[in-house]
Amino acid sequence: MDDPSEPSRISRLLGLASTGDEAALAKVFEAAYPELRSLASSRLRNRGRNESLETTALVHETFMRFALHGEIQAEHRGQFFRYAGHVMRSVIVDEVRKRLAQRRGSGASHVALTTTGPSDALGAEEEILQVHEALDGLAEHEPRLVDVVQLRYFGGMTDAEIADALGVTDRTVRRDWEKARLLLAEALTP
Repeated sequence: MDDPSEPSRISRLLGLASTGDEAALAKVFEAAYPELRSLASSRLRNRGRNESLETTALVHETFMRFALHGEIQAEHRGQFFRYAGHVMRSVIVDEVRKRLAQRRGSGASHVALTTTGPSDALGAEEEILQVHEALDGLAEHEPRLVDVVQLRYFGGMTDAEIADALGVTDRTVRRDWEKARLLLAEALTP
């Protein structure tokens, strides 16, 4: 953000939006749009070329889910981006599930199984679902670790941005990231 007052502007607008002010909600997204777009872009960058979900679509779907909810349960900018990361995760997972369901049925002709591995796009989509399911299991015991992974893996945030969103230090974020990676690696190992 170029404007140093932008974080406080977002916080002020969040205060108004939390009271049900729909115009303030739109202004929150207007002020946060460049950062949300950057987060979405970083998350989608490594996905296959033929993906139906693009950066703009991810940001807009995130906004729509916020708008459908009717109010924002965030008091400051960090909480907003934390929740936005959670919503982006949900949008991505829903899109992956939809695409996989279309591949597995939808009236398409069936092809015999081969011994070759899945295509890169299919492998990436399966990985997203596996990480999502592993995070659900981890959330029961270590919710902050889930937040760190969610903001980094699904939101593409840096350690400093995550620290700001969660109200912890960069060092805590790095420790949580390493611990989460170990626990997720264990959970994802067949």
